[in-house]
Amino acid sequence: MKRIIPVLAMALFFAIASCSREDVYFDKTTTDELAYQQEPMTLKEVNDQITQLLEQQGSFNWKDASDILLYSAAVHGNNLLTVGYGKPGESFSITKSTQLLNVKDEIIKTARDNYISIQKNGQDVLIYDDETLNFVDIKVNDIATVTALRKNKNVRYLEPDGFIYTANKIEKSSSGCSQNAETISGYDYGTKSTGARIPWNFYDHNIDKAWAYSKGRGIGVGIIDTGISSNQAYLGSKFDDYYSGRYVQKYGTYVDSWWPWSTSTDGPYDKCGHGTSASATIAAPDNNAGQYIGVAYECNLVSYRGTEDVVLDGYHERNGVANALKALGNRSDIKVISMSIGYPWSIGKIEDAVKYAYSRGKLIFAAGGTSTEFTNWYGIIFPASMTETVAVTGVEESTSYHECDTCHKGDMDFTVIMERSNNNNQPVMGYNTGTSNYFGGSSVATAFTAGTAALVWARYPSWNRDQVLQRLKEASAFYPNRNSDYGYGNIDALKAVRGY
Repeated sequence: MKRIIPVLAMALFFAIASCSREDVYFDKTTTDELAYQQEPMTLKEVNDQITQLLEQQGSFNWKDASDILLYSAAVHGNNLLTVGYGKPGESFSITKSTQLLNVKDEIIKTARDNYISIQKNGQDVLIYDDETLNFVDIKVNDIATVTALRKNKNVRYLEPDGFIYTANKIEKSSSGCSQNAETISGYDYGTKSTGARIPWNFYDHNIDKAWAYSKGRGIGVGIIDTGISSNQAYLGSKFDDYYSGRYVQKYGTYVDSWWPWSTSTDGPYDKCGHGTSASATIAAPDNNAGQYIGVAYECNLVSYRGTEDVVLDGYHERNGVANALKALGNRSDIKVISMSIGYPWSIGKIEDAVKYAYSRGKLIFAAGGTSTEFTNWYGIIFPASMTETVAVTGVEESTSYHECDTCHKGDMDFTVIMERSNNNNQPVMGYNTGTSNYFGGSSVATAFTAGTAALVWARYPSWNRDQVLQRLKEASAFYPNRNSDYGYGNIDALKAVRGY
């Protein structure tokens, strides 16, 4: 069904990498020479090689890296190497077979046999062993380990999950985060009879009319993001003030530490602002306080703080998201999962976790491109690039389709109108009680579509994931055709819940 990453513009790569072609370290000649190199490459050399691979192929995968590039990246990321094991497609196992356990033990033994000064500080090579997903995180400080593991036919992937690609010059802490309140234009909302405010783009998708048939009641939506603010009562103590019987739950799987062996999570509360906005888009309650309402304002919401920001470039972020996917996958009350987060290329352990949640019947929506400087130059991002996810992007309010200023296009599944001609985005409930802000990009589009799916599922509670997804397609602008950039296009929520 999807996805091929579009070839990137050469000029953009030059800007990102901040180097000329002559500066790039990687070429066919040096690949063979580097295979015999024992000393790790410098951080600049690693970044330059990745950049050139991106230039040449329009995408990147660690499978395409030489042994020395993979090893060097691991060295520059706390010597961490994630090893996915098992047969092709064997991403997870509820109960690991004897064969899988033997494969895992063989991988760990290979790492131990090649590790230099293994007992230098009493620390073993095994950092993390996942009980459900078929991967382990190990420490390496010898290229022989990488070479040996790559020859093992039971190794599905090797990835240096502690390494952060730094050629983009982006400060991680600013990626998609804002807690600032904004003044919302009076032209950008309507008012419900209760006094709650309805964002302007709800009318473009007939959300307000769909509420006559469904408000999302009884459907659980899981969101994996930066958490929910402890200062926003309407996503906390007032979540169920207006209508009784629904719940919001908050968990944390992100560990805020530089050290990979740390296990103490950072708690469920948002320190960024992005997760609060996405959660409000989905499920902010009806109210009589003039606060902005969510798409499925009677659904149940389960939030996981799995990441610090929207760019999944940290070891604990990747583990946090994978663990959140497993937890939501195991919950029978969760039907829909929303992830307005991502990374330019595939992350093995998260891919395994997505496949696990998908196997449990979850309908998973993912942002086609997170709205940050790091990712805006890229095509469709991971995990929206997976066949198990539904990719969503944002478009302008116009008679013709055009991606928003910070949105991606190309092999998407659905679109959401979320940017006006004056560049105002969708207004949402703010980080603090009584405040509001604009929320944009494919981030708001993804949460919006997840909420729309909850409306449909609540209307037809006996349906499965495939039936709900098919109805969303049938209610979209381009159906039965599919646009190469925008998929099925904008969803008419009224048609989705009624079927005509």
